[in-house]
Amino acid sequence: MITAIVHIDTEPDQIPEIAQILADLDGVSEVYSVTGDIDLIAVVRVREHDALAEVIAGGISKVPGVLRTQTFIAFRAYSQHDLARAFDLGLDD
Repeated sequence: MITAIVHIDTEPDQIPEIAQILADLDGVSEVYSVTGDIDLIAVVRVREHDALAEVIAGGISKVPGVLRTQTFIAFRAYSQHDLARAFDLGLDD
């Protein structure tokens, strides 16, 4: 599974509507409205790299009101859940 985090700048008066459209796109698992220099963050999860272009360039970027995107492809996931599982397996010795 390939995970990408996409920062999205939008027309300010359309953030909720755009977020809902993005959340309904195939490959988009979550959309967050956030504070700071960007308006939305989308989490994209696909099986192949080629699918990223379909979801991001062919989907997210084409939604009316989306002004810019910046994509970050994840290499590895770290979470408290994964750390707890590692300790349960005895990897803390």
